[in-house]
Parts: sequence; C-alpha cells; structure tokens
Amino acid sequence: MLASLNEFIVSRMGETGPLLLAGGLGLMLIIVTVPFLLRKEPEPFDRLKQQTRAPDRTKERNPRDGDLRRASDRNDKLNKFAHFLEPQDKEQMSAARLKMLRAGYRGKNSVRMFHAMQFLLGLGLLVVGLAYTFAVSRTQTLDLQAMAMSTLLPAAAGYYLPVYWVQRRLQTRQIAITEGFPDALDMMLVCVEAGQSLDQSIARVAKEIGAAYPELAEEFDIVSQEVRAGKERVTVMRDMSERVGLPDITSFVTTMIQSATFGTSIAEALRVYSAEMRDKRVMRAEEKANTLPTKLTLGTMLFTVPPLMVILIGPSIHSVVKAFTGG
Repeated sequence: MLASLNEFIVSRMGETGPLLLAGGLGLMLIIVTVPFLLRKEPEPFDRLKQQTRAPDRTKERNPRDGDLRRASDRNDKLNKFAHFLEPQDKEQMSAARLKMLRAGYRGKNSVRMFHAMQFLLGLGLLVVGLAYTFAVSRTQTLDLQAMAMSTLLPAAAGYYLPVYWVQRRLQTRQIAITEGFPDALDMMLVCVEAGQSLDQSIARVAKEIGAAYPELAEEFDIVSQEVRAGKERVTVMRDMSERVGLPDITSFVTTMIQSATFGTSIAEALRVYSAEMRDKRVMRAEEKANTLPTKLTLGTMLFTVPPLMVILIGPSIHSVVKAFTGG
C-alpha cells in the first residue's frame, strides 16, 4: 500500500513529491500546534488581583497612566510567549540567563529573543530549503539523499546559528576582558596609592579605560553603580565574578574579599596581584609565540616545498622525457 501511494504521489507531483508533501505536512502541523503552545492560562493570583482591584482607582488616574497601562499591556503580550520560548526548568533558565549575561546581552528578554531567533531562523531556512529543492528538481533529477540534505541542512544551520553567534560573542568578550585586566589593575593600584578608596578607584578605572577596553569598563561601571545603590560590596564583587566567568576575575574578587575581611592593605594586595597578572600576560604571549613555528610548518610545506621541487627536479625530468621521446 505504501509503495502504491508513493507511486501515485510521484506520478502526480514528480520525483520531489514525497519530500514536498512531508515538508508541507510538517509546516501545517507546526502552524496548527503553535497556537496551542502559545496559549497561556491566566494565573489564579492575577485573577484575584483583578477581582479585588478598587473600582474607583480608574477614575483617579492621570493622563500618563494610559501610557503606562499600554506599556504593561505590551509586556503582557510578550509574556504570553515566555512558556514557549524560555526553558521551564529553573536551572536551565538560570544557566541560559548567565550565558547571555556573559555574552553581553543584559536585556530582560534576552533568553526569549535567543530562542525566538532559533525558531524563526530554523523555520525560515527550512522553507528556503524546500523552495530551493523544488526549483532544482524542476531542472534535474535529485535522489532522496540530495533532497534531504538540501532541505534539512539550511534548517539546521538556521537553528544553530544563534548558538554559534552567542558562543563566539562570549569568547570574544572574555578575551577582551582578559587582555585589559592587567592594565586596569595597574591603574587601580595607582588610584588606591593616591589616597582613593576601592570604590572610587573602581569608578575611576571604569571611566578611564572605556575607550581601550569597553567590556571591562562596563563590568567595573556596573560594580560602581551597584555599590552606590547600597548593595554590599562583597555581593557585588561576587556577582561580577559570576557574570564574567573568568578565573582571573574570580581570583581578584577572592583577594579583595579576603583583604577586606582580614583588614590587610588593599594596596599591597593589588600590587602583588597586578604583578602576577602582568607575568601571566607575558606567559600567554610567550605561549602563542612558541606555537607559531608549529602553525607555520604546514604553510611552509604547502607553499615552499612544491615550488622548490619544481625548480630543482623540473629540468631533469624534462631532459629525461625528451631523451625517451627522441626529441
């Protein structure tokens, strides 16, 4: 029965008929399923608040309350997609938010936008792959494997493109913070030895290094603003360590916390740690320099040895061939 059905579809729609029918059926199922997934039941607590809301409060609103109400309505519309575009597990949600923070995306809806882009790019490129397969099949015959590859590969690329982008952004940001951290420590040491407190020196460093290292300046500025807002310095420093996710920043935060806890000199701790960070930067540069000859070996073999062999052996081969051919 399946063979006869397949022959009927091929006779009606061509060689790509089964694939196009399967793709259309999949799109139809997605379109039918998405409204059920996006449907969100109102929370009991929200219904209780609506029922207990004072009726005369609407009469006392000023004209600006309308704008605020419309803004909250827009947020409510975005929240309808939360259970579909965000992980429901708390641990997975926390890990996703932390990853977006480390990549530099601090918006409230960053995780939601990330999963939305995955969904839209995957579905959009799937449609593009189907259209491309249909267009190519009209001019030449494609086997089932070629049709599947040309259809599914764009969809997979669209789905994993946001993952690659965020991971690349995270790595680039961490590298920039690592490169600028020794200079920031030296500047912080100068500020502390000049008589400023640790909070003032962090704010000063955030202001001065913004042009050279904007990522690190942003992190220091967040620390400075949170301390000014009344948050405890220990909590703020630990939040910075978790937000950046680098061992150097974690060690710096631990050193500052221990220095404040035991009452030791912050300037002395900064002097020792900044010297250690400078040594680590030199060691990283030496490590890259030591791996450079190994990386150049392949290029040398590909672009130097073949021309050299042609120059040395080419005339001899030409003479031998000429002698055998009698020319």
